[in-house]
Amino acid sequence: MATEQEPTPEQLAAIAAANEESEAQVNYKPPAQKSLQEIQELDKDDESLRKYKEALLGSAAAVVADPTVPNVQVTRMTLLCEAAPANLVLDLTGDLEGFKKNPFVMKEGVEYKIKINFKVNRDIVSGLKYTQQTFRKSIKVDKSDYMVGSYGPRDTEYEFVTSLEESPKGMMARGNYVVKSKFTDDDKHDHLSWEWSLVIKKDWKD
Repeated sequence: MATEQEPTPEQLAAIAAANEESEAQVNYKPPAQKSLQEIQELDKDDESLRKYKEALLGSAAAVVADPTVPNVQVTRMTLLCEAAPANLVLDLTGDLEGFKKNPFVMKEGVEYKIKINFKVNRDIVSGLKYTQQTFRKSIKVDKSDYMVGSYGPRDTEYEFVTSLEESPKGMMARGNYVVKSKFTDDDKHDHLSWEWSLVIKKDWKD
């Protein structure tokens, strides 16, 4: 029976280079920034502007948020995988330090998506983006950028789901990974950054 071997730094660098080449460039031009007041005061007789306001604001006029609460709150991250015994969920409203100590176990070569739940409390936020960088032995082996979009305030959460991804597979891919996640916007505001750990195994069980 062959024993599993840890990849060398050179092999990890090769994996990272391959992932860099396969990354799709996000061509995104942010819309002109408008304040909540400016949006609400747009010409009421213009049908296209009215629909624009409704799409971004919804029932924002009825939302009264606590000014001490952040405008954007990232509440939860979920790994959606049909092959998994259960969805893997991170509660992002509490202590974020424990995620690195309690890694998720993921079977190699399975397809999954990442779902982010977040709230917008007071003002329209433009160009939200979710970024994650994956490290193994302190070497970055992958990076993914997802354009989330622009959202107006409302009293219920929004959900964003990434495109379908596949976990690494093969003997060299098995092992421990650290993932650094970040939720930002056009103005480079870091709404939340968190780190979590992942172990790729041959099967779901230890």
